[in-house]
Amino acid sequence: MLVAGSVGAVVARDAPTTGTRPAFSLTCPVLPSTNVWNRRVDSLPVRSDSAMLMNRMGLTRYLHPDFGSYEGYGIPVNLVSATTPRSSVAFTWPSESDVGPYPIPASPKIEGAGAAGDRHILMLDTKACRLWELFAASKNGANWSAGSGAIFDLRSNALRPNGWTSADAAGLPIYPGLARYEEVAAGVIAHALRFTAPETRKAHIYPARHDASSQTGASYPPMGLRIRLKANVNISGFGSQSRVILLALKRYGMILADNGSAYYVTGAPHPSWDDDDLHDLHAIKGSMFEVVDTTGFVNGP
Repeated sequence: MLVAGSVGAVVARDAPTTGTRPAFSLTCPVLPSTNVWNRRVDSLPVRSDSAMLMNRMGLTRYLHPDFGSYEGYGIPVNLVSATTPRSSVAFTWPSESDVGPYPIPASPKIEGAGAAGDRHILMLDTKACRLWELFAASKNGANWSAGSGAIFDLRSNALRPNGWTSADAAGLPIYPGLARYEEVAAGVIAHALRFTAPETRKAHIYPARHDASSQTGASYPPMGLRIRLKANVNISGFGSQSRVILLALKRYGMILADNGSAYYVTGAPHPSWDDDDLHDLHAIKGSMFEVVDTTGFVNGP
């Protein structure tokens, strides 16, 4: 157990091998405990091409928390219910999108609203255990459009059809990979986190279902690649919030889910994030990570 030095600080707690992230309700998990997002990888072997892949992603580039206390920084989550009005959405890629309808609130929280960006809308029903996600969402009058959209049953291990995108380039759900303040306040992030890389391969590995690149070289990382912070990295000098995140990166690692800036790890905004604490994560460099060999590591018992 790693304990912060000040009274009332966040405490990083132990988490079992199978993953028991705090559920958001008494009846709904954030995917089953047997899902690969929720299973530890600190005992899995290092992939044989780890050094080559990490070199491509950048050994001197640093870990960057793509979230913080500012409401507009990160991917927000909209809590919805059976009474939230449903909307039809016109998609740029309808053949790989779930038809819906989608429970879009009257004034939804949108990633990067009012600015250029991915404009994700995440909608979560904690009673129905359903997750709806949109990419590049916009509204013209009364009509919604988006690049792509996906609907997930958070009690199920089912993957999207192979070759299908989601609201994420890798065809994965976004919400299960977010760093959330509520988890850090509880002292444990018991799941893998989502991250981006500038250059990816025209390939994907489990659990990813889709890729978004024209690069075919073996040194480029495929979507779905899982990396972890090396066990010998000393995290004792970091602030209490950062230590919870770094301990999760040692145990659960992070999954490559989209093209973007190097080692940007995604989270939801919250006013209680300590931005100075999170900023210290810049001290974690690519050279401190290794690629996990996830051969045969699949959803299920």
